[in-house]
Amino acid sequence: MQRGSLLFYAYAHHTSSSVSVADAVTPDFFNGIINQAPGNCAGKNFYSRDTFLSALNSYSDFGKIGSNDDSKREIAAFFAHVTHETGHFCYIEEIDGASKDYCDETNTQYPCVAGKNYFGRGPLQLTWNYNYGPAGQSNNFDGLSAPETVANDPVVSFKTALWFWMNNVRPVVNQGFGATIRAINGAIECNGGNSGAVQARIGYSQIIVTSLVFHLEIILVVRDSAVLLILLFVFDFSRTRAYTNYSPKASPTCPF
Repeated sequence: MQRGSLLFYAYAHHTSSSVSVADAVTPDFFNGIINQAPGNCAGKNFYSRDTFLSALNSYSDFGKIGSNDDSKREIAAFFAHVTHETGHFCYIEEIDGASKDYCDETNTQYPCVAGKNYFGRGPLQLTWNYNYGPAGQSNNFDGLSAPETVANDPVVSFKTALWFWMNNVRPVVNQGFGATIRAINGAIECNGGNSGAVQARIGYSQIIVTSLVFHLEIILVVRDSAVLLILLFVFDFSRTRAYTNYSPKASPTCPF
């Protein structure tokens, strides 16, 4: 579950990428994730590719970082974390979240509102008052007085995930997948905190083979005793390239 950061970063738009996020996140790609969730999951009637793309209009720099390869890695990393956080888009809210205290009373800039809970909600399970406050300001809702909006409006929900990603994760994407784990939930999972969760996140982002010719995408889900590996394959007659940017046996310390 996302604990967030008190630091927010500006991100510059320096890219040679021509990747279209909409072309990368095809219906087959999105459905290949959400179809793994049980039929009775609340998220199956909440999350959709269309609402993701609607939210993307507010964060047009997402998936456009450096080269085409860098951009595809960012898209893959984002959806790997979302898949882990939501259980293949099954969960909208953190399990038993209402019983947990995510109010940082020392944060006076974004003070908690009495009777409101700031537990995990949405694709990246936004948590804490110091995240809900600025996420709301950036996306035209009152995150402190109405945090439940993240669980009630699917477009806003994706916007908060993209907001957190662009402000907290994007600055470290080029450092490797371990750095993105640290940015999202490092205090809980890294350095032996929850090695199983670390390996699951790594598994979801393990192998991406891409092409610039046919753009044919097939989602394969491989069940392992420990993790589910989502493999996005795009075939290219001339060459294929496997982006194994992150070691399959990466240390649970979340190395950069």
